[in-house]
Amino acid sequence: MNLNKDKWHQYGLLMRLDKPIGTFLLLWPTLWALWIAAEGLPPLWILLVFCLGVFLMRSAGCVINDYADRDFDAHVERTRERPLAQNKVTSREALALFVLLVLIAFALALTLNWFAVSLSFVAIGLAATYPFMKRYTYFPQVILGAAFAWSIPMAFAAIQDELPLIVWVIYTSTVLWVLAYDTLYGMVDREDDLRLGLKSTAILFGEMDLVMVGTIQALFMIGMYLVGEQLEFGIYYYVCWIVAAILIGIQMWRCRTRDRQECFNAFLNNNYVGLVLFLGIVLHYQFG
Repeated sequence: MNLNKDKWHQYGLLMRLDKPIGTFLLLWPTLWALWIAAEGLPPLWILLVFCLGVFLMRSAGCVINDYADRDFDAHVERTRERPLAQNKVTSREALALFVLLVLIAFALALTLNWFAVSLSFVAIGLAATYPFMKRYTYFPQVILGAAFAWSIPMAFAAIQDELPLIVWVIYTSTVLWVLAYDTLYGMVDREDDLRLGLKSTAILFGEMDLVMVGTIQALFMIGMYLVGEQLEFGIYYYVCWIVAAILIGIQMWRCRTRDRQECFNAFLNNNYVGLVLFLGIVLHYQFG
C-alpha cells in the first residue's frame, strides 16, 4: 500500500505538481488570447478546456523533458533528485504517463471546433520535440517559446474560427518573453550544461547574457504595447503594462551578479509579469 502511495507521489513529482510555476507561465498567454479573442469573458466551456489543457500539456511536457534528460539529470545540481534520475520511476512508466496526459488533453480539444483541433497536433509535436533540442541547437528556448505560445492561435481558432493578424503579434511577443525568462532559467544550469555538452541560449550568449535578455524583454514589451495600440486598449492596460515593465527592470537588476538563486528568482518573477498584463486586459474589457 505504501509502495503504491509512493509511486503516485513520484508521478506527481514527475509532473511537477509541487512546482506550478510552469503552469502559470503557460496559462497567462492563454488567458490573454482567450480574453482578447472573446473581447471579454470567453465561453465558460472553452475557458475550462483551455485551463485544463494548460495543466495537462505542461505536465506532459515535464514528463517528456525528464525522459529526454534521464541520463543527464543525475549530474545536474538542480535536477539530481528528480524521480527518473533517482530511478524511482522507470522510463516506460514515464512514457506511458506522457501518452496518457496527451490523450486526455486531446480528448478535451475534440470538444472544440475542427480548426482548433487541427492546431492541437502542432502543440503535441512541439511538446514532444522540445526536450531533445538542447542536444542539437543553442536555441531550445525558442522551441519552448513556440510551444508555450501555441495556445494563442488555438484560442482564437476556438472562439473566432480564424487567425487575424493580432494573433501573430501576441504569439511573437510571447515567444520572445519565453526566450528571455527561460534564458534566465538556463543561466542557473549553465555550468552543469557546459560540463555535459548541452546547449542553451544562456551558453550561446555568454558574457552578453544580461544584455541579450534585457533586449529580448524590451522587444517583448514593445510587442505587448503594439497589441494595446492595435486593439485600442485604454488606460487600465497601459498602467498594468508599466507595472510589468518595472517588474522586468527589477529582474534585470537582481541578476546583475549572475548569482544562481537570483537568476532563478528573476525567472519566477515572470509569473507576476504575465498576471499583471492579464489584469490589464481584463480591466479594459470590463471597464474600458
